[in-house]
Amino acid sequence: MSMMNDDEYLPLRDVVFNTLRQEILTGKLKPGERLMEIHLANKLGVSRTPIREAIRKLELEGLVIMIPRRGAEVAQITLKNLKDVMEVRRALDVLAIELACERMGQEELDALYQACEHFTDAVKTKDTRMLAEADVAFHDKIVLSTGNARLIQLVSNLSEQMYRYRFEYLKDASSHEMLRQEHLEMYQCILKKDKVTAAEIVRKHINNQEEAIIEQLQLEKYDRRKGV
Repeated sequence: MSMMNDDEYLPLRDVVFNTLRQEILTGKLKPGERLMEIHLANKLGVSRTPIREAIRKLELEGLVIMIPRRGAEVAQITLKNLKDVMEVRRALDVLAIELACERMGQEELDALYQACEHFTDAVKTKDTRMLAEADVAFHDKIVLSTGNARLIQLVSNLSEQMYRYRFEYLKDASSHEMLRQEHLEMYQCILKKDKVTAAEIVRKHINNQEEAIIEQLQLEKYDRRKGV
């Protein structure tokens, strides 16, 4: 585990938080894994204070839970939590793309098309982190184009948990081409201002993701039972 260069000028507590958060989101710190303050402090070369502050902040984001008499653990990815997150995200994404069909200008459309191209380039790398970031960037452009501050805030609050789930379905390379195609279809709908088809594609997009994540979680659970 190492500190990230991008955080060079941030306060130490923020560097520690970003480092631990990235380890959780990418699965290097596994669901159910205990977060021992002394161990993490030694590993990161810091005192226990910024570790404690980071763990508290991660708990607020839902990435860490506190267990009585055990301490902090990485939160499990449960089917119930997944369904709750996807249910809300589906509704917000439908609203966002409907508003984008009405409000997105040419400059924003050009940027969205570039985001489609960037995702296509990321598919070729097979780099899960790069793919996740390209996916987030594409959807962020749609949400930001709405100009609705409340919607942007709600999606931002939800995106932390979504990012974690993105890593689960992006592990499956067979989903990459489908995602690329769905992004292009969304762009074309916004270009044509076709709100009805856009909403249908977003619902399909989220449903496909939910199915892929459930399949991936069940596969990993089976592998753990088999000791793979």
